[in-house]
This record gives sequence, structure tokens and C-alpha cells, in this order.
Amino acid sequence: MPVESVFPRLEALLPHVQKPIQYVGGELNSTVKDWDECDVRWALMYPDAYEVGLPNQGVMILYEVLNERPGVLAERTYSVWPDLEALMREHQVPQFTVDAHRPVKAFDVFGLSFSTELGYTNMLTALDLAGIPLESKDRTVEDPIVLAGGHAAFNPEPIADFIDAAIIGDGEQAVLDMTEIIRAWKAEGRPGGREEVLLRLAKTGSVYIPAFYDVEYLPDGRIGRVVPNRSGVPWRVSKHTVMDLDEWPYPKQPLVPLAETVHERMSVEIFRGCTRGCRFCQAGMITRPVRERSITGIGDMVEKGLKATGFEEVGLLSLSSADHSEIADVAKGLADRYEEDKIGLSLPSTRVDAFNVDLANELTRNGRRSGLTFAPEGGSERMRKVINKMVSEDDLIRTVSTAYGNGWRQVKLYFMCGLPTETDEDVLQIADMATKVIAKGREVSGSNDIRCTVSIGGFVPKPHTPFQWAPQLSSEETDARLAKLRDKIRGDKKYGRSIGFRYHDGKPGIVEGLLSRGDRRIGAVIRAVYEDGGRFDGWREYFSYDRWMACADKTLPEMGVDVDWYTTRERTYEEVLPWDHLDSGLDKDWLWEDWQDSLDETEVEDCRWTPCFDCGVCPAMQTEIQIGPTGKKLLPLTVVK
Repeated sequence: MPVESVFPRLEALLPHVQKPIQYVGGELNSTVKDWDECDVRWALMYPDAYEVGLPNQGVMILYEVLNERPGVLAERTYSVWPDLEALMREHQVPQFTVDAHRPVKAFDVFGLSFSTELGYTNMLTALDLAGIPLESKDRTVEDPIVLAGGHAAFNPEPIADFIDAAIIGDGEQAVLDMTEIIRAWKAEGRPGGREEVLLRLAKTGSVYIPAFYDVEYLPDGRIGRVVPNRSGVPWRVSKHTVMDLDEWPYPKQPLVPLAETVHERMSVEIFRGCTRGCRFCQAGMITRPVRERSITGIGDMVEKGLKATGFEEVGLLSLSSADHSEIADVAKGLADRYEEDKIGLSLPSTRVDAFNVDLANELTRNGRRSGLTFAPEGGSERMRKVINKMVSEDDLIRTVSTAYGNGWRQVKLYFMCGLPTETDEDVLQIADMATKVIAKGREVSGSNDIRCTVSIGGFVPKPHTPFQWAPQLSSEETDARLAKLRDKIRGDKKYGRSIGFRYHDGKPGIVEGLLSRGDRRIGAVIRAVYEDGGRFDGWREYFSYDRWMACADKTLPEMGVDVDWYTTRERTYEEVLPWDHLDSGLDKDWLWEDWQDSLDETEVEDCRWTPCFDCGVCPAMQTEIQIGPTGKKLLPLTVVK
């Protein structure tokens, strides 16, 4: 039976909300398939506003991978702003997809991609608006399978009560495998109901079903063990790793938004994974090994993507794009190819030790020369050894000197506050570094008209990193440390006016820390926050620290734990961590040794260019590092007559 569009009811509400265009769909390269011709149907969500969610590469890739398959349908849904939420509740309009405005509850799978834990309350809003029970135990065979993915799904325990399943790692092949299991179950007449299809998924060893695991706690609040409660369910669930990115050239037809979004460009992921070994970086750790897309593969994707979209900028994305073994040839080849079309190129940020003027000039040749962003992360040489960010102050001064000397006028430096073993003095050295940058910039450029912006974020320890055992700095200590730094920068009469200072207070970091290293007991806090009106916690204007703390104080004491227990407490090697039964490939002993190395300020090289350090990923996941150079060149396109 066809599923009816809710658009006639929705349309009447749109004149009464802000930015109604974000809800109408019909974007260039979007897909609407016949409902009855498909037997497995996915609703994909990035749990944030359209302007943030539409450019998300992960959702865009899965949307296309699924829709390419015969008999499979995928549509997108995003979080609705509170003004529309209120009207939808009043007029009983359910959570809908933007492609065909079908109700989310009608789909087989409701898949959510979490790049940050602060999207959890938005998930609950969407479930409730869709008419799907908030907790998995209350759902029937008529409800979709609620699936979590993305980087935050590497510890899905805080949302274990609300999801049916989680996929950790790369999603491309994983969603296709899952589709076939659901298709076979439906073709057989859905035997055994919801329990049976989840059991089939669990038995693959690569889909995590939280309900099939029991968590036992010790008297002091720590986890005793996590055990399967069904036969045939694996003790550990492994992450997915896609090898040979050239075989997955997605998105081929990138979506072009109707409303303004945070990124207005066509993007290509030039490699996946990072082995720099920055100890704070969850993304680098969980996406190992490094897998490069070939220079010709990148060229083909750019060519097809530009034709399909009409964008005038190409983002070359990865965790450390300047580390691609052929980045110079990629940048020059693309700049040559699209010189007449004035297609600009961009990298998310540039590593201090990977920057060179030739590369920067190629990236800006056809586009505007904007500021350069570098991320030293630690304010002092000592801190950069602790976090394994092998960049010296001399390296940074030399790099920015080269940039200012070649015409750049704006440099942004990104740091973190609250890193393990950090002191006030370590943070205050950020001001010293910024003044040296400005002084050198004035010297080499012969001008006082230059700027350096210092941007600081609070450090949050993340699962599957060497810092997963580390204590987090309290919000009060973070704010006090940053206030001292602000006063030092502003008090500098000679250089202070040339230094911009941006920072986030410590409160959002505490909530993120609670969610990132939380266990199933945190689900009660998330639900309480949602029921108290919590929405869009990643947005400063909606985030309420007081609400989160009040809900935590109301729910956690009866379980014998509190916010500090999850955030500012240091863990021991013996402690069972909430995510230990989810296998990212990283050997726990290796992570612990790297944590000890950080306390000794010992640096570790990048294993792309050195012998293996036995982190465990390649043998555990049956993968390997895939890097160039290929020796090929990216030739300009020629017109075929």
C-alpha cells in the first residue's frame, strides 16, 4: 500500500515558521522512489537542523548507496525547529522525510548518524513526533528498527534504551548487508517478529543490539561485566572498515540545498583514517587504518560532482588532508584543470608541518585567499608532547612567517584547554605564542595590518583513545584558566589588539563528557532533559547547563553515581569501560601504554612512514594501510569532438 504524504497538512503550517524552505524538499539530485516497488525502506537522519544536516557527508553517502539498489528506498529527515515542533504537535503532523514527506514511522529502518553526543535529545524529539515509542522495549513489529551510526555510536551505551541497533565504523557495506537481512526476513513473512530480525542482525557479529546484553555493576558503581543474554550473540561486536575507497566513489550526485547551509561546496573525501596518533583525537583512532583515494579517483569524483551540482568550490576532506601522499599533485592538477572556471579549492585545516606556500597558492589560485587555520592544540612544547602533536614553536613561527611573507593577513590558531597534566602556565603560553606570531608577521610583511585569532575549545576525553582513562577538567577550572589567558592577551598593549580571542566556556564540555563516557544509567538523564524541553543542545542559544545538571541530580544519586563520577574522575586499567565490548580494532593494552607514554611526555611517530607500533587495527580488522604515491598525474580535461 502506498504511504500517504503528510505535505498537505504540513504546508498549511509553513507560513507560520522560520525558514520554511528547509522542510519542502525537492533539492537537485534528491531521489523519490515508488514506495510499492521497494521492499526495504530507510529513513536517514542527521539529528540537527537542515542547514547542518544536509551537507553531512555520511548521510549523503548512505542515501545514495541505498537508493542505487533496486528495491531499496532511502529518504532523509532532519530535526525540526521548536516553532514547527509545537505546530506539528498541535495539528498532529508526524516526523516526516523531506523527500516525499512520508511519515518516519512507516519505514523499516530509522537510521541516525551521530557525529556528536549533543544530538541525543533531538533523537528523542524525532521519535516522539514520529509516534515511535522512545524505548526499544516498548516497540512492536510495526515500528522501524532504530539504528545509530557515526562517530558517537562507538559508545552507544547512554542511548542503549532508545535504539534497537548500532553500527560502528564505515557504513557503506554495512547498510547493504543489513538491508539484505531485513529483506529476507520480510520475504519470509516476518517470522519471530522484531526479536527474530534483531537476532539475525546480532549474529553477524557486526551489528550491536544493546537489548541482547546485560550490564552488571559493582557496589562502587563501576561496571562488573557486560554479558550477552541470548545464545549466538557475540561477546564483542566489531567495527566495519571499507577498503579501497576508489570502489566507493560516493556521493556521485551530491545534494544541492535549497536553503542556506553551513557548507556551500562540493566535497570529496580524499582519504579516510589518520595515524598521526594525536592522543585526544577519537576520529583519528577509530578510523584507522589510513586509506587513500587515488589521485585519478579524486579527479573523477570532482569532475562528476561539479557537473552534477554547479558548485564553485571543492572541499578536499579528511582528518588531515595535507597528509595525502599526492596532495601537491592533487591540488595543482585540480587548479590547472579548473583555472578557466574559477573553481576554488579548500582544505578543512592545514597541519603546521605539512604547510608549504606552493600548496597554499594552488589551493587559492582560482578562489579567494581566505585566512589559514592551523591547530597546534597544546599551548606549550610540553603539552604538545603529552598529546603527541609533534609541532614545535619554531615550526609554527616558521610556517606563519612564510604565510605572512607571501601575502596572507589572517591566521587562525586552534588550541584546547583542560588537557591531561595541563597547568595554568601551559595555557598562558598560548598568549606568548600568539604575540610571537604577530611580531614575526609584522616583521616579514612590513605591515601592522595582520591578524591572529586564537580559538580555544575545552578538552573532552573520548572512548577508544589513550585519554579514555583521563580525568576531565571541571567547568569552573576551565573558565578560570581561560579568564587568565584572556586577561593576558588583552593586557598586551603592543600586540593584544591584533589578536582575536574566541573560546567556549567549560559547561558544554562537561555535558559532552558525561555523554561521551557514560553508560546505560545516563539514559535516564537524557530522557529527563528531553522531557524538560531540552532540544538542539549543540546550539548555544538552546543549550542549558542548568537543565542538564538538575536532571542529573534528580536521576543519578539513586544509582550511586553523579556527574563528577563520569567526568572529572580518573579511571584505572582494571576498570571495565562501558564500550569495552565494542571492538574498534585498537588493542586496549596499546591504548593504556600510550596513555602512560603521554604522562612521560613520550612522542610516537606516524606509522604510515615508520615500522608498525602494534596498535592492533590492521591484524584485528584484517585491513592494511593503503597509501600512494600512484605516480599518476591529474591531466586537464579535454573536449571530445
